[in-house]
Amino acid sequence: MDDLFLRACRREPVERTPVWFMRQAGRYQPEYRALRERHGILEICRTPSLAGQVTVLPVEQLGVDAAILFSDIMVPVAGMGAALQIVEGRGPVIDPPVRSAADLDRLHVLDPEADVPFVGDAVRECVERLEVPLIGFAGAPFTLASYVVAGRGSRDAAGIKALIREAPATADALMARLADMTAAYLRAQVEAGVQAVQLFDSWAGALSPYDYRRSVAPHVRRIFDEVGRLGVPTISFSTGTAGSLADVGAAGGDVIGVDWRIGLDDAWRAVPDRAIQGNLDPDVLLGPWDTIRGAADWVLDEAGGRDGHIFNLGHGVLPATNPDVLARLVDRVHERGVRRAVA
Repeated sequence: MDDLFLRACRREPVERTPVWFMRQAGRYQPEYRALRERHGILEICRTPSLAGQVTVLPVEQLGVDAAILFSDIMVPVAGMGAALQIVEGRGPVIDPPVRSAADLDRLHVLDPEADVPFVGDAVRECVERLEVPLIGFAGAPFTLASYVVAGRGSRDAAGIKALIREAPATADALMARLADMTAAYLRAQVEAGVQAVQLFDSWAGALSPYDYRRSVAPHVRRIFDEVGRLGVPTISFSTGTAGSLADVGAAGGDVIGVDWRIGLDDAWRAVPDRAIQGNLDPDVLLGPWDTIRGAADWVLDEAGGRDGHIFNLGHGVLPATNPDVLARLVDRVHERGVRRAVA
């Protein structure tokens, strides 16, 4: 097992910068598009052989230093009893949504072995096939709640923000239940064999620092406290949080994933005691190679040879990305990101 990625998570010296990409399995791959013509996304997530195939493919094609389990953040929410569909062109749809204290009764305590047994099976299948670490993941309570309350995708998270404002006890109870689920779900993945876990809080940037600290951070911190005892590196990823990165860091995580809205040097000033993951703008990959190379080199220069940098995008790979460009970028990071002594 090549543990380059895991050593970087622990801020240990490495011989070259590790790299992987969020959504490194997805619509940009002809093989994945062909699979989706025959299978829905939830069907793939719930079929270990298919999930394993999709998870392993980008590792073989791109030469990345870690795999991430192919699934969807809403899978365990469906396991709790939410009426979930993933609709082409719309994303997750929950009907009826959860908007009151009474609605919470529809979300039971997650038993991973009974409710989502296919996830552990997919993890075990991937671990048998991979020669790099496998990352498990889950959605963070606020981000999950943004879907559960709205009943659909909501980039401004207006529904859960309104619930926090108008019925704070209900919002807190919902996020507490989702935090319980997330901790159990991540534990099950670790027990099945993942070597690191990432918590996605994609909509945390919709919050003010006040609301994040008061209403969201306690639930995130509890998840990281519980999962941190399992002995695997933990990654906290959010978007739009450059101005509140210190608060995100205070909520936990061995590694802080950052988007492209902040330079790595500034990110390390906000969280000086953590590894940093990021942070190339995914849009850059749609441009010419000279532009991509220049932007990637800038990210590596910002990292400055410090221990604890994992190269990634600031969000997921876009569907229009050329797979050959990603493979070329991996080679560039491995070539250009060799560690240098830092005074």
